[in-house]
Amino acid sequence: MSTTLSTPTLTLRIVPPGMYAGRGHVVLERAFKVYRRGWMLIFSGFFEPLFYLFSLGTGLHSLVGTVIGPGGHPISYSAFIAPALLASSAMNGAIYDSTMNVFFKMKYGKIYDGMLATSLGPMDVAIGEIAWALIRGGLYSAGFLVVMFAMGLTASLWALALLPAALLIAFAFGAVGMSVTTYMKTIQDLDMVQVVILPMFLFSGTFYGLDVYPRWLQIAVECLPLNQGIELLRGLNAGVLDAAMLGHVAYFAAMAAAGVVVTSRRLDKLLLR
Repeated sequence: MSTTLSTPTLTLRIVPPGMYAGRGHVVLERAFKVYRRGWMLIFSGFFEPLFYLFSLGTGLHSLVGTVIGPGGHPISYSAFIAPALLASSAMNGAIYDSTMNVFFKMKYGKIYDGMLATSLGPMDVAIGEIAWALIRGGLYSAGFLVVMFAMGLTASLWALALLPAALLIAFAFGAVGMSVTTYMKTIQDLDMVQVVILPMFLFSGTFYGLDVYPRWLQIAVECLPLNQGIELLRGLNAGVLDAAMLGHVAYFAAMAAAGVVVTSRRLDKLLLR
């Protein structure tokens, strides 16, 4: 007897009945209506990496000059850090929306309790909220990318792929951020977001290459999601493509899929059972 699972059976194991009604766009529509009057709040996190670019790109650039970029080609220090800060913009926009905002909606506003009392399923809520985090991260990325083009920090036509790649990064961070938020019990738990994000931002090769680390630490940092995003965007910006980029894309795709599934199951457990 064949033990191979049929596609419908496999789908039901991943997405049980009642988890998804195909109406995640309703949650997204609600987010647009809520933020249409406070749209400036959406762009607040865009300025942090921009300030880093202007300050370090101006100050350290005059001291450092050129550095070795992807493919062993010399590039300006500003062009070296710009793709890394673009990855950080995508991360910031997605992670802060999918953690802090989701926590208050879930614990204090009880927004999701009301949503799940309708025909919406937990996966609809997860997809809608993660999609909003993706859009916020995408807005940060698009704005930062405009600055990069204006400053002449792009070196290849492959730079046109920077925005889709940044959206993938935002999607992955948004999905994982929301899944982690479902485990938070008190507002103090949100402090752990900064405890994780800030060191990852500083030590993932944002401002310097990983060759300054001993090999064992290089391997550890290479496993971090932000470093994966930085390497992907640096390669695209320089037009240096290799097989490792497919690994970066697969990394974020798996990260996003795991985040959506875990978030859906956690919302089902917390709010429906």
